Amino acid sequence: MRRPAVLRRGRHGAPSRLWFVRTAYRCRAYPTPEQAVVLNRTFGCVRLVWNKTLSERNHRYRTEGVRTSYRQTDAALTGWKRTGELAFLSDVSCVPLQQALRHQHTAFGNFFAGRARVPRFKSRTGRQSAHYTRSAFRMREGVLTLAKTSAPLRFVWSFGEVDLAALDPTMVVVSREPDGRWYVAFAVDADAPVSAEPAGHAVGVDLGLTDLLVTSDGERIANPRHLARKAANLARYQRRMARCARGSGNRRKAKAKVARAHRKVRTARQDFLHRITTGLVRSADVIAIEDLSVTNMVRNRHLSRAISDAGWGEFRRQLEYKCARAGRTLVVIDRWFPSSKTCSVCGHVLAELALSARHWTCPGCRTRHDRDLNAAKNILAAGRAATRDAVPGDACGADVRRQGPSLPRSAVKQEPRAVRHSA
Repeated sequence: MRRPAVLRRGRHGAPSRLWFVRTAYRCRAYPTPEQAVVLNRTFGCVRLVWNKTLSERNHRYRTEGVRTSYRQTDAALTGWKRTGELAFLSDVSCVPLQQALRHQHTAFGNFFAGRARVPRFKSRTGRQSAHYTRSAFRMREGVLTLAKTSAPLRFVWSFGEVDLAALDPTMVVVSREPDGRWYVAFAVDADAPVSAEPAGHAVGVDLGLTDLLVTSDGERIANPRHLARKAANLARYQRRMARCARGSGNRRKAKAKVARAHRKVRTARQDFLHRITTGLVRSADVIAIEDLSVTNMVRNRHLSRAISDAGWGEFRRQLEYKCARAGRTLVVIDRWFPSSKTCSVCGHVLAELALSARHWTCPGCRTRHDRDLNAAKNILAAGRAATRDAVPGDACGADVRRQGPSLPRSAVKQEPRAVRHSA
């Protein structure tokens, strides 16, 4: 995330703006038993403040039809601490509680703006976290000490290129995963990174399920299907957990095994996507992808698990921030652009193309096409046409002109005809 920092004077006295990039470093933490007690108590108070505030906010909106401001929630929190029932909220640091109120206020702002769904209640069995700002922690010479704790928090630094002793974080996030692992994340305002060297290459990427992606260069990367490979073990752990009595110690242990199995699948998928996206950003100056509506596609009950396992949304998220960091251009083609049905040689557009048809022959130029490779070439052509307009960011690839006797139709829903010949 790039944000402006401070103003400084330029060569001729005119103010120039510095830009900082918010960077986060996440690593394993190993709290002592005493620190774990304090952090678990903090997690519980953060969860209680979030749920109680959310309940009262929803009740007020349903009964009175008015929204609740952050100042009102802050005043309510102060009143709760003065009551005998919730006086224990004063035993933990007030900063994570205030941050929970700020995050909920931001979440509702995103919901009313249509950018996110309605905030939900937090569960004690899910991921727990607490956010500490500068006033609630001390970081000196790489030693972290949190508020309400006397001993430093032990963690393992895994970033050799960053000097831990010179690290000056603006926020520290301590979290505990459902499998019992502890993590600490440091949010740092770093200088804007230097753009990567030009690669002199552009690539179009078509995402799929059999092959996770096919590039316009002909490279194919198979879908590893991380969840499908671990489905048998995961089902066995879930059956064991279902046989345990609720609230028992055995059920708690079985639930931790299920969480560890999910964590292994999640980390394997993220590592695989990181390797792919990093390779693409290093090898190409312009990367063109298709705007896939993953939210609507997972509603297909036959393909929802396979689509979720592929991680298309995470693939695009990683490409976006890595391209911004390396100075690359990411072009997102409109989702209605008929990349699979358009001939990459002559521009002929088919009216219908079944999903099961992996190869097809163009009626105009008689070229035999591989479905995915042809789509990747069309996505690249649309991306190049969009970059010629010198408009950064997302772009629509419809109505892209190609060399040849025929031109494609606009990227609209096609009528159910056998074959449509373009003028």
